[in-house]
Parts: sequence; structure tokens; C-alpha cells
Amino acid sequence: MTKRLPVSPAPGPLEDYSQSFDDLFGARAQREGFRRYLEGLLLPAERNKTLTALANTEPMAGAQRREAQSMQWFLSESGWDAREANKRRLELLSDDACSAPNGRGVLVIDEHGDRKWGRRTAHVGRQWLANIGKTDNGVVSVSTLWADEGVYWPHDFEPYTPAHHFAGGRNDPEFRTKLKIARELVKRAVVEDGVPFRAVVADSFYGEDEELRWTLRELGVGYVFALKPSHCWWHREGEEIGALWEAALYGGWEGQDSPGKWVKIERRFSDGHIEEWWALEVDAGPYGPERAQRAVVATTNPEKLPERKTWYLVANLPHPDSERSGEGDLLPAADLAEVVRLYGLLGCGWNRATSRSSTSWAGATTRSEAPRPSAAIGSWCAVLSRSAGGPTDACRPRSRTMRRTILPPDRREGKKRRPRMSWPRALRSARGWLEPWIMLRRYWRAYSGAPPPPELRALLELVFSGRGLYLYVR
Repeated sequence: MTKRLPVSPAPGPLEDYSQSFDDLFGARAQREGFRRYLEGLLLPAERNKTLTALANTEPMAGAQRREAQSMQWFLSESGWDAREANKRRLELLSDDACSAPNGRGVLVIDEHGDRKWGRRTAHVGRQWLANIGKTDNGVVSVSTLWADEGVYWPHDFEPYTPAHHFAGGRNDPEFRTKLKIARELVKRAVVEDGVPFRAVVADSFYGEDEELRWTLRELGVGYVFALKPSHCWWHREGEEIGALWEAALYGGWEGQDSPGKWVKIERRFSDGHIEEWWALEVDAGPYGPERAQRAVVATTNPEKLPERKTWYLVANLPHPDSERSGEGDLLPAADLAEVVRLYGLLGCGWNRATSRSSTSWAGATTRSEAPRPSAAIGSWCAVLSRSAGGPTDACRPRSRTMRRTILPPDRREGKKRRPRMSWPRALRSARGWLEPWIMLRRYWRAYSGAPPPPELRALLELVFSGRGLYLYVR
């Protein structure tokens, strides 16, 4: 077997991470392109998803440069398997005790949109873009994300294509809605990847889809979905309760000293503060503790039911006191606090798509093609969650050094406990050694063809080893 030729290494810890994927690439140029691709994803750029930005060249004019052409070849023409690369990334996350998935986490169904001009870009169309909170021309992807109180990381995703890209429109056999894509992503996580989680969580766009809920029940998977505040069911004329908001009004709330059917629960956040919430088990229509599906209303104020602080949830997790929570039920029981905790993890991710339920309850349904190779790598770093709870036992570090860099500091008298790691903080830390190394080297090469002076060479070696510089001015 021919000995593999070395490639230009990536700086800092990025090289160790890149080497874990080397056996998936048969050509030296592919291994080289993979490292430059990861560098391009992490570098700060106004449009970091364009080819020239990934190749670290000037916009438009730099598209014909050798770096950009090499990146184009790597992403669209070289023969490497995107699924295998994503599978390796998941294996690395599972092998690390700080990021390994566990049965207390959730699988979040979400979507992410990017505004795009023109009509020639793949998957582009006029559709709902949750990131900007309106309908516009852009590309949208449906994603799954694993999260618990300590860590969150992306699992998988697929872009979808609007119906006008197909000859048969919405009736075309190849057309898929976002809801169908979501069902396929969950099946992939359960059947192919075997990712453990407590429940699938999503906003009301997915929660209102009965076919998605049936699919999850057939898979034996728990779920906690949001419903619209106006969610109702068929009921006889004269019955007082026929909608979730009506069930909340008839919960018997007269004050904290006389809450009626409302149960007080506490939500603890990673910064140390605690919020007092109230939850109500709905026992009307198709929902109830003894039925296949439960409906829960959670709010900070049962008297006023504030719009942005009130959740209307549906779950198939059995009630602890119901007959469904016996040994014959495949899903473990969950009380009201557990249902609220699980749905609260929906806000762990980094994109703003989860805010759609507070601005719009519906969105266009479209179809997705298979992702290109460039779409399957995802994030190379798992980060600590900013939502409820602190680090779990599974991700507690064993060394004092890791405790200083990963865990939040201990709570001091008179000061709130704040997490020391989040995705923006991790990204700034990586850019502290990545950006100086790339930019200083580029500037010197543009200035002179001679080797850099000892002072600059020492600085380059410093940042190449992963020791970053502080680049941000307050």
C-alpha cells in the first residue's frame, strides 16, 4: 500500500480533529480541502457560506483563484461520502464523556433559513425564513439537534426544495414537505444512528401535525410538542371546554394560595436564577392522564396567561399515576415538571428558528433533495447549553484543567452563577488562534517572498499551537 503523503496541517486543536476523518478521504487533495474547509467555516466573514469566503479569498474577483477552485472541487466534484463524514462526527461526540448523548436529553426538530438573492441557487425560493421572522427569498433546512441541560450539538439536517423546482409541483413524486423531512430525520436518529434521548421536542408547526405524532408513536419514541393557543377539538354543543385556552381558564385558579388544578413547578437556569412556573394537566376531549396523549398548559401567570410566557404542549409520555406508566408501557412516566423541562430544552440551540411559534404559527411546506457533500459536516464543537440546568454527570470533567475551561465557576456570595462556555465564547476562542495565524501569514506573503523575521515567526508558531490572541475590543 502506498504511503500517504503529508498535508498542510490545520492550526491548533483543529488538526487533531481533522486527523480523525483522514481515513474517509482517499486523495491527498481531499484531506487538504477538508482542513481548509473547516478553517473557512470558523473564520469570521460576513458571508462565510460563500465559496470565496470559505477559501479565504476576496469576494467575486477571488472566485478564479487557485484556493477557490480547489475548494469548489472538494465540495462538489471529489468523491467522498457526506453521510460517512457526519457519522464519524457523531461517533467522536459519543466517545467523549463531555458530549456523549444520554437518556435525559431531547432531540430538537428545528429549521434554519438564509436569505438568498436570485433564483439559480439550489433549494432557493420565496418561503418562511425563521431567522428574520418573515417570508422572503431564501434557502431553508430542517435539522435535528441533541440537547440536555449541559451540552447541545447538531445531529443531522436536510435542505428542502420549494415545489416550483419540480415539474409536477406539489404533486411530483420527488416532492417532500418539511414535515416529511422531519419524520425521516427522526427515523434516521433512532434506527440508523441509535441516538438516545428522552423525547422529541418541536414548536407548534410540527406539533400540530398528527401524522408526525403517529410516526413517533409507532417508533416507540416520546415527544413533547407545542400546540397553538387556539388548538381545539370536536365537542358537543354546550360543553364548556373545547380548546386548550378554555381548559386553562377552567383550571380553578384563584391565586397562589388557591391554585385549583394548577401545580407549581420551578425552572432552574444555568446562570443560577430560578423561575416559578405553573402547570395544568388538561383532562378534556382527546387529552388526559389515562389517554395516549396528554395536553399540558404551562405559564408564569395562570391569571393572565401571558402570550410569550405560556406554553400549550402535547406529549405521549405517560402520567406517573396512570395505568399507562406500568411495566407494560415502553415509555417512562413523566410528571408535569418533567414535561416542562423537556420542552424548555427546545431553546438550547444557536439559531433563532425556535422563536417562530411566537410570531407565526404556520409555514410553507416544501421538499428536500439529498444534501451535497459540503452540507454534512456541521459543527465540529459541542458547547454547553444556555437553558435550564447545569452540567450533567455525564459531562463532568475529571481533571482540574477541564473544570476551569468547561464548567461554570462556582457560585460566589452576592454573585450570580454564569456559564463559562457557550457557542459564541467557543467560537471566539477558536478564532483567537485561527485568524491571526492565517491573516498574518497571508500579509507577510503578500509583502515579501523571504521567510518572516524571527519575531513574526515566533508569533505564528504561538498561535499555530492553539494559544490564541484576544481579538475583540469592548
